Amino acid sequence: MKPAPFRYADPRSVPEALEVLAAEEGAKVLAGGQSLLPLLSMRLAAPAVLVDLNRVPGLDTVEVTGDGVRVGALVRHAGLLAHEGAARVQPLLGRATTNVAHPAIRNRGTTVGSIAHADPSGEMTSVLALTGGSVTVAEPSGERAVGWRDLFVGPLETSLPSAAVVTSAFFPALPPRSGTAFAEVARRKGDYAVCGAGVVVTLDEDRRVAAVRASYVSVGPTPEVHDLTDAVAGAPVEKADWAAAGALARTLVDPDGDLHASADYRRLLVGVLTERTLVSAAEEAVRRAGDRAREVTQGQGTVGHGVDERRRGEQVTELARSRRDRAPSGTGSTSASEESR
Repeated sequence: MKPAPFRYADPRSVPEALEVLAAEEGAKVLAGGQSLLPLLSMRLAAPAVLVDLNRVPGLDTVEVTGDGVRVGALVRHAGLLAHEGAARVQPLLGRATTNVAHPAIRNRGTTVGSIAHADPSGEMTSVLALTGGSVTVAEPSGERAVGWRDLFVGPLETSLPSAAVVTSAFFPALPPRSGTAFAEVARRKGDYAVCGAGVVVTLDEDRRVAAVRASYVSVGPTPEVHDLTDAVAGAPVEKADWAAAGALARTLVDPDGDLHASADYRRLLVGVLTERTLVSAAEEAVRRAGDRAREVTQGQGTVGHGVDERRRGEQVTELARSRRDRAPSGTGSTSASEESR
């Protein structure tokens, strides 16, 4: 099918784009278009005006600081995926982005556009929630920050007014002594996930589990972040019962069934993917805790450095052995990105 007739606006600044959006009822913003254009072609969306942001300067940058990563509205998925600074400060960005569709779509689609689209099957909405992120919204009255909890109100629906442009998304930095992992199950590589999971594990100074959080893809109508700490709180990281955390996660989600998977199957996948990703995230948390300890040791001298390195090596070895012992099988075709990017 072909899109319904629409007018095309080609603004050269954010204020000019806002002027068109405020004047035209039913106008839509175009950035990468990888979600919007199929909807237009199927006539599931029929905007009166399409406001193309691609010639607006200043929206295609990735800013990395110690506080986090700010991604501009025109940054493509592929650009974010290749950004080493972003992956270093917030590893979930690379790990989730590599699961977004296919390379051709990642080359054109934008991270901020995916978030503004508010698709519960999108990876980046889940990451924004799990990291406690926010978006910067430009309106005729000025700019404001909107936290993820206030942004998503339903499937493909946000709280933003029609005369608004999301100019950037901010993802806070990964806390110290923390690790992340992301994995999803899809019928084919690049398809929307039947279920996906992103997790963050944080350790205390004694390398006991201090906090565990998880967010899921294709499980609910809007992103949710679940605290799984109670299942493993205070346990030495190498002895934590990640299966118990997976079991807790299954009780916290309320997935819907559809033609791709039943609600029961999605709930099963929540438990499987939670356990699997927590093992990987714990391994990374141990490595990062060891790296931090090594930095402190180097600043204070070398006393105790060998003992700390040996302890870290033993913990990583124990976690790897636990991962092999617990690794589930028979869950279907899995698209996972648990390696450091």
